[in-house]
Amino acid sequence: MKPVTIHTLKKLKDAGQKICMVTAYDATFARLFDEAGADVLLVGDSVGMVVQGHESTLPVTMDQMVYHSRAVVRGTKRAHVVGDMPFMSYQNSVEEAVRNAGRLVVEGGVGSVKLEGGQEFAEVISRIVRASIPVMGHLGLTPQSVHKMGGYVVQGRDEDTARKLVADAVALEQAGCYSIVLEGVPMELARTITEKLSIPVIGIGAGKHCDGQVLVSYDLLGLNPHFKPKFVKHYATLGESVKEAAGSYFDEVRSGSFPDEAHSFHTMRLVPEQREEKTAVYSVPV
Repeated sequence: MKPVTIHTLKKLKDAGQKICMVTAYDATFARLFDEAGADVLLVGDSVGMVVQGHESTLPVTMDQMVYHSRAVVRGTKRAHVVGDMPFMSYQNSVEEAVRNAGRLVVEGGVGSVKLEGGQEFAEVISRIVRASIPVMGHLGLTPQSVHKMGGYVVQGRDEDTARKLVADAVALEQAGCYSIVLEGVPMELARTITEKLSIPVIGIGAGKHCDGQVLVSYDLLGLNPHFKPKFVKHYATLGESVKEAAGSYFDEVRSGSFPDEAHSFHTMRLVPEQREEKTAVYSVPV
């Protein structure tokens, strides 16, 4: 079982095989998704919303991204692990961007980093790539720009913004990105960009014509059944399953039926037939 690399992903695009990507924030989910066949695990700054309970991804810090990246890497054997660069970790200067990208690789153990933005970040991307750190771009609905966009709204619906997104995508490839996430754009535009680029384009809310798809793991697992934007499909209803399991546990604790005999330990006692021996043999009841 060979590990997935950025070169593997390029070969999948060239062969017309879809790339499967999902977010992960800890070792347990990373192991499960890896065993299920994920090609890419994204340690997303979405951790700020689905794990930490924030209204946006903006409060997430570099230290937190390093911590979660390290956990995901420990649980992964095959998938390629990408770490998100959080808000203000690459916007201030090129030097700071390279330093923070290096932290995700050295301290977090990821195989590449992802950052949001178009042509204006081409130099940043180029410098990070020059430091031998692969970069995945992110265009369209970019959550770190939520205030600038005026909310989480679909991008590229008019001719001018669509043309800019195409130009941005070309610029990111030329700057050295090995792949691009395209989020919240019309499927027709996503198809144009996917066909125009030689690097893999991973879609989320961008239709079926991208080279692959990514979803937030908590969304696809149905851990929050009340959150279901148009592009999300629940492949399970684990939120309800978790509540049912926890409710059953609480009921048994309150009724005194848990723990029962099968889930309890006893004081060790001598095996009767061995009692006269100098060396006692003990048996623990099942």
